[in-house]
Formats: sequence, C-alpha cells, structure tokens
Amino acid sequence: MSNFETMEKYGYEQLVYFHDKTTGLKGITCIHNTVLGPGLGGTRLWNYVSEQDAVTDALRLARGMSYKNAAAGLNLGGAKTVLIGDPTKVKSEGYFRALGRFVQSLNGRYITAEDVNTTAKDMDYIHMETDHVAGLEGKSGNPSPVTAWGVFKGIQASLKEAFGNDDVSKYSFAVQGAGQTGYFLINYLIQHGVKKIYFTELNPNHISRMKKEHPEVTYVEPEKIFGLDVDVFSPCALGAVLNDESIPKIKAKVVAGSANNVLKDEIKHGDMLMKAKKVYAPDFVINGGGVINVWHELIGYNQERAMRDVDKIYDRILEIFKIAKTKKINNQRAAIVYAEQRIQTIGEVRKSYVKRCCHQK
Repeated sequence: MSNFETMEKYGYEQLVYFHDKTTGLKGITCIHNTVLGPGLGGTRLWNYVSEQDAVTDALRLARGMSYKNAAAGLNLGGAKTVLIGDPTKVKSEGYFRALGRFVQSLNGRYITAEDVNTTAKDMDYIHMETDHVAGLEGKSGNPSPVTAWGVFKGIQASLKEAFGNDDVSKYSFAVQGAGQTGYFLINYLIQHGVKKIYFTELNPNHISRMKKEHPEVTYVEPEKIFGLDVDVFSPCALGAVLNDESIPKIKAKVVAGSANNVLKDEIKHGDMLMKAKKVYAPDFVINGGGVINVWHELIGYNQERAMRDVDKIYDRILEIFKIAKTKKINNQRAAIVYAEQRIQTIGEVRKSYVKRCCHQK
C-alpha cells in the first residue's frame, strides 16, 4: 500500500516531514488519532536505511501509541516522531532545539518524550522551544524504570494465566535487549529472587555492564535467545522480532516484554502464538508504564499515585486475556478491541460541545 492508502485504512490524521538545514535535523511526525486528547509519543532517533523505512516505523509506532494510551486509560491520543541520523554524530543542543520548534508548530496536537536514542537531557533542550514535551529532568524523568516495572507486573499476570502462580522466583527467563527497559527488568527480576536469567544484547557496552553488575545472568548470542528452554521469553529490543522464523523456535510458555510492535504482522503472528498455546502479553498494554508515568507529569506529578496506576497493568492484562478467550481471538487483537472500545465510547461521549469554565479541552 502507498502511505496515503495506509493512512486511510488505519485512520491516521497527519504525516509531517520536517528538516532543519543548520543542524541537519531530518524527521517525520505521525499523528494517528486525537479523539481522546493530544497525540503523545516519544521521539526515536535511528539511522534508517531508507526514508520509507522511517515513514513505516513512524506509522506503526503512532498507531501503537493510540492503542497504548487508550488501553492505559489516559486522555491522550497516539503519535510518534522518528529522526533519521546516526545517534553518535547528529545530537546537539541546536539539533534538539530545532526539533522543539517543529513540535511547537503543531500547536499542541503532539506532545513528545524520549524514546530510542533520545534522553531526558535531550528533552530539556526541546523544552527550551516548546511546552509540548514530557519526561523532563526533575519531573517524571527517565521512563524506562517505570516501563520495566509495568512489564514486570504484566509478566506476573501472564504467569498467573499460564501456570496459576505469579511468583516470578519460580520461573526462568530469557530477556532480549538489556539497554534500557530490559536492563531494569532484569534488575527487578533479580530483586524478586529469580535464579536463572539469560540475556542477549547488541551493544557491547550494555553487555559489559550486565556482566559486571550481574555475573549470574548468562549472556547468549542473539540468534540463540529464542530457542532457550525457559518459562518466559521477554523481547525488550526493537520491533517485529516475533515472525515466521522466530515463533516456531520459542520454547517459553509466556511471551511478555517491553518492545513496541513486537509482532511483525499483528494478526498472522498473533494467531501463530495463539495456535502454539503461548501466553502472549500484548506489547502496547504491558509496556504502558512509561506513558502512564508521563501522563502524571502532565497533570501534576506524584510518584506514588503514578506507580499505583502502573500496577493496574496486572489486572488490565488479565482482562484482555478474558476478552481473547470469550471472543476466540488472539491476545493482540483482544487488546486492540479493548483500546478501540474506549476510543469509540469517549468519542461518542464528547461529540457534543460543552464549554468548561476556564478552557476547552
């Protein structure tokens, strides 16, 4: 399909290219749906092979954010920004301030935050040019530890579904990716008494860090992570890793991790996991902790209240498992049903104009 055909099929609102000659900034912002509120989604910096690869990633990620925000119970729509460039070369104050100018030009329809290869420090530079940014230092900060905690709660719910017991110390784990959320997830697993954890990672620095901090965690080569004889496979790297080649290799009963768009084809590969009797925790639900944390920053940050909301991922995952069984559909599709029902309901509730005392949202 062409980009316009994709936008029409899946209900996208906006696809915006931007470029700053001075700093070399090149990027794309995609806004999928703003029925519930402004589109919130992080800024990802990646050295994409082609322009179309960047567009495809932006489209997939923005739609995922609509579902993630809706499923998390937030008054936010879905959007995403991808930047094209080498993260080791392009980053600077001017680069991110130029991005802030483009975010500001969208007039509040889009709120950005950190994502792959961007940091809270980068968000501070963006904040110099726009208020439409979250995940700032001194507020909610780095979302990765909170995202990882939400994944931990989702894994507990998945273990409950698969084995009838959510005590993580009883099970073995294979974690794909140990840079941010995967790193914090492994720490939570160790803190809760897990004895056997395998991990894989591409970045040599992250491998060295894990081996130094947790020598009891076993490193394996990337191609071996899928076939390990463990109870839980946790994909915490990039997307599309659950596909025709990888799914048949997976021995784990539970598949639950932080990676976005982890299914290469959400229908086909969701069905494959269901037929293989894997308990799959839908990605955009289980990894919603970070965006829940960011939402609390936008409404007035209180860490205790934010973490209580992140803990609700446990019950949300179990509710989605029930929908899947009732409707006889795969868990990913059940999660989409769950999110779309909320978008539709709130959209109907808000279809008539009601003026608020101070401002209209």
